[in-house]
Amino acid sequence: MMPWTKKFDIDETLDKAMRRFWSHGYEATSMQDLVRHMRINRGSLYDTFGDKRSLFIASLHRYDDRWRQARLTALAQAYAPVEAIHRLFQDWIEHALNDPDQSGCFLTNTALELAAHDREIGEIVAASQRGIEAFFHQLIEQGQASGDIPADINTSHAAQLLLAALIGLLVLARSRPERTLLESIAAQALAVLDA
Repeated sequence: MMPWTKKFDIDETLDKAMRRFWSHGYEATSMQDLVRHMRINRGSLYDTFGDKRSLFIASLHRYDDRWRQARLTALAQAYAPVEAIHRLFQDWIEHALNDPDQSGCFLTNTALELAAHDREIGEIVAASQRGIEAFFHQLIEQGQASGDIPADINTSHAAQLLLAALIGLLVLARSRPERTLLESIAAQALAVLDA
């Protein structure tokens, strides 16, 4: 007898779950929503991904790998430090202004919905935030070494301020996707690099 094989692409199916959780959140997404959106039966969902919480965590990791880590790496490799930081803010502004679902950032949405009540999920979000802070920290140091960022800027404080500004922008963008507001926040945050 031949072994049973899955009749669906696991990565593609996980992407569908990720998009559903991203746009609707954890609590507002039912197992029936997931079955319908992922286009697999309930048994296959449980056999492959486990329960709803396990699927959510897998989706969150996938988002972190595919969106946060991949985007930060691409920016750091393609642009000079100040430009890379500027483009990260600008990319999120454009996403907010052009996303009809106002889905925002999956990690930031999760920070607001679940991180305070679920230790494991909270740590995934915190690790991602530390990764963004490290991205800012590294680029500020590189900019200081090249002379593009003043050497007397406190690197850690500036990285933390940029992180806080970015998260604030992501939260505001969901309810107020207004270009003037979001670009003002970005400009004030980026001003720390000229201090």
